[in-house]
Amino acid sequence: MKVILNKDLSPLGEEGDVKDVAKGYARNYLFPRGIALPYNERTVKLFESRRAEIDARKAQKRSDAAGLKEKLESLDLSITMPAGANGKLYGAVTSQTVADELAKQGHQIERKRIELAAGANIKNVGKYKVVVKLYESAAAEITITVIGQEIKTESRSSSAARPGRKRRDEPRGERKEEAVSAEPAPTEAAVTPTETPAETTAEVQSGEPAEISQ
Repeated sequence: MKVILNKDLSPLGEEGDVKDVAKGYARNYLFPRGIALPYNERTVKLFESRRAEIDARKAQKRSDAAGLKEKLESLDLSITMPAGANGKLYGAVTSQTVADELAKQGHQIERKRIELAAGANIKNVGKYKVVVKLYESAAAEITITVIGQEIKTESRSSSAARPGRKRRDEPRGERKEEAVSAEPAPTEAAVTPTETPAETTAEVQSGEPAEISQ
């Protein structure tokens, strides 16, 4: 379906552009929001009457893009990222990372307008070229410096001295003594004599039971 854009809509086009779109997209999205109008004789005449106004706005956009290009290319961007000793980053510098850094400098640039070198994320420290698309064919080329911030890791010696491993460092002799001392001491069985020595001796000598005095 052919429509005329009533407003700028990235990446579809700009105000006054004639585009072919799906009928459902036009009827459900573009027309209800006033972004586009159906292409017909009436709308063509309407936009012809606005042609001078539309061209003036485009000229202003070109001028703004030229000024922004000059400002961006004068920037000195440095991005600090966690990295190992070999310069490899823990993570990566993406187009969103660059957009965030540009925002800190006061320039609001859409992430999709930023192209990294070779179209891939940056994963090592160093200097890189970044292209920022502006308006029409205008683009700014920025140099960014990726700086690595080395992260110190905990040494093994510190982990070996944890309280939970203290018992392993004790001499084996001490642990053995503790085990022995922990055993309960044997108790003597209580023996209750049934006969007295004197009574037994008397019976053996006389052959009769000894008389027990009352």
